[in-house]
Amino acid sequence: MTKTLNTKKLQPFRRNLRKKMTFAEVALWIMIKNKQLDGVRFLRQYSAGHYILDFYTPQFKLAIELDGEGHFTEQQMAYDKLRDEYLNSLGIRVLRFENFEVIEYPDRTLEEIRKYLV
Repeated sequence: MTKTLNTKKLQPFRRNLRKKMTFAEVALWIMIKNKQLDGVRFLRQYSAGHYILDFYTPQFKLAIELDGEGHFTEQQMAYDKLRDEYLNSLGIRVLRFENFEVIEYPDRTLEEIRKYLV
């Protein structure tokens, strides 16, 4: 079986994305890093296939994606749909939030994530 998760080939891209996280990504990371959310370990900028996930917990096979303005064009929505279908085919569930939700409603965001930690 070919390795599809966190391949060495994408390591430089993952590292670069970690250095250039958006404000919303930093905000969520502060809330979930170091097992702060119910003792669950989240990883940031984790790859699955040729996609890089914003956040991922292998324990629950859950990806968390934060969407900014660029995600609401017809083209980007189609891309995200294909991406989500691919991730689902690997058994990974995808949970999406708009950037503003993480900033404006952090408690609600964490409660929504908790629903998927089962």
